[in-house]
Amino acid sequence: MITQKMKYALKALMVLGDEKLGSGQALRIEEIARRSGAPKRFLEHILLDVRNAGIIASTRGRAGGYTLIKEPAQVSISELLRLIDGPIAPLPCLSRKAYQRCEDCTDEATCRIRRTFAEVFWSYLVLIDSLTLADMLKGGPGGEMTQLLDPPQS
Repeated sequence: MITQKMKYALKALMVLGDEKLGSGQALRIEEIARRSGAPKRFLEHILLDVRNAGIIASTRGRAGGYTLIKEPAQVSISELLRLIDGPIAPLPCLSRKAYQRCEDCTDEATCRIRRTFAEVFWSYLVLIDSLTLADMLKGGPGGEMTQLLDPPQS
């Protein structure tokens, strides 16, 4: 599950992505907060992390604000997820960026828990690694998985 912080980051980047595709002007943090529905005080910290990762830029002054400097198709959702929320693997022994052997594991090669979650996780990675901000700006990749968006039937 993604955190609220990640949702705010995505909402802010979608606002900046829409602006890049529109007028291309820098947006003040108050405007990003208004358009995205994210609280300004949280956005300040989030946008700092995103800026430090080289995805957005900030300028000072009267016409200053934030702009998306990467093309939306170059902003990987999985990399953003790792930047904001940290490792995305369900087990530390499956993480690409933050691998750690499980404390209670005697043999990774025969661990049935690791093997079971690895199969599901790798399928998830194939999908999430292919998603970009451009996909989100056009409403997502769509396709067969859209039935997951329908509310559960009672």
